[in-house]
Amino acid sequence: MKFVEFKKNIDNLERIKPGTEEITEKVMNLEIILDIVKSINSTLILEDVLELVLKNAISLTNSDRGFIVLKTAGDILEYKIGLDAEGGKLTEDLFNVSTTVVKDVFNTGQSKFIEGAQSDTEYDSSKSILRLELQTILCSPLVTEEKKIGVIYVDSKHLHKIRSREITDTFEILAGQAATAIRNAQLYNGQINAYNALNEANIQLIQSERKALKSSIDSEIGQSLQGLVHLALLETESLMRTIEKTQKDLGDQSPDSILFDRLKLKSRVAIDSIRNIQKYAQVLIETSIMNLNKDTGDLNRTIQSVIKYLSPMKKFYKIYFKTEFNAIPLCNYDSEQIQHLLVHLFNNAAEAKSDATVTIRSFYKDNLIFVEVEDNGPGFPDEIDNPFFEVIAAGKTSYGLYLCKSIIDRHNGQIKILKRSPSAIIQFSLPVV
Repeated sequence: MKFVEFKKNIDNLERIKPGTEEITEKVMNLEIILDIVKSINSTLILEDVLELVLKNAISLTNSDRGFIVLKTAGDILEYKIGLDAEGGKLTEDLFNVSTTVVKDVFNTGQSKFIEGAQSDTEYDSSKSILRLELQTILCSPLVTEEKKIGVIYVDSKHLHKIRSREITDTFEILAGQAATAIRNAQLYNGQINAYNALNEANIQLIQSERKALKSSIDSEIGQSLQGLVHLALLETESLMRTIEKTQKDLGDQSPDSILFDRLKLKSRVAIDSIRNIQKYAQVLIETSIMNLNKDTGDLNRTIQSVIKYLSPMKKFYKIYFKTEFNAIPLCNYDSEQIQHLLVHLFNNAAEAKSDATVTIRSFYKDNLIFVEVEDNGPGFPDEIDNPFFEVIAAGKTSYGLYLCKSIIDRHNGQIKILKRSPSAIIQFSLPVV
């Protein structure tokens, strides 16, 4: 019986026979249910909800103990919690109730109330009722939105007179309210788990991006330093030779021999310093090399996984992803780095236009796999000449397509802009071999 039906019946009876003992007891039961509903809806923590539900069910029916089993994703009834009359936890190995009763209640969706269970052999296939000396059993399905999510069960070794119009109705109402509270807690728990997983994935992605960016910047700095210090070293060594030649030409008659010695000393110090910088630049280049963890994979599937990952994020709520995939062969690539590249491209589209339509195409040609990412945003500003080489875009905290190019370069592929504005199309390719 639903809670609204129970209350309606009480209201009708009060209008007919106000003040009778039966009506008084029903009103008391309604007050109990209201208190219980308030209690179990005071939290969304699944473990707390289950414990509150079971404690109230045992107290309401004056039972010795109770259990709750919930349906898993594989449609299997799984033990969740067991309590005795004092609120003590019962371990799963004590869940030795009549499984016939529990399964029958769940499968039929109908409650079972048994008094004098020792003389009732209908549910005696496992002999658990006789073995446990059970006398009273109340078992109801947990149903919410017409979906069965589990069973609540209480029993006692004492014989209680079960009044089907009082206790049984109240127990069913409790089961119905409990099912709603448990389902809400399950949904909340699922959201928490999904958020934590998404947050963890996002943290790992950010860390990987920073590592990749640092590697790319280190490489660029190292190569630039190598060029600069090479020129500085050549000029300083040339200056040193000039000083030595001048001093030799002047011979001992030069009044500035001390000055020449000082100039040579300073030149040697400069040469040593430049060579140290040169070594540092070489270390930057060597440590910036990121090893590719290549594996054979389906690039279309990688793209889909990135879309699935980004879609729930707030930034991409209004972004419409449209895929136009063609049949492409498997190829060797580092899926993690390609995922980073795709995240950057999709992120740029979302920053340019919050409700953009992002179209991703893939096709195979001349032993290369091509991927095109098109959005209907404003495109690239005219003042940005070559986004692939601009580490920090003016007025922005991102580093544009610089990292994307580094990733494609490491894969021996190519990346370019097919269309700048209006909207933008970026294409990259990966070799199949």
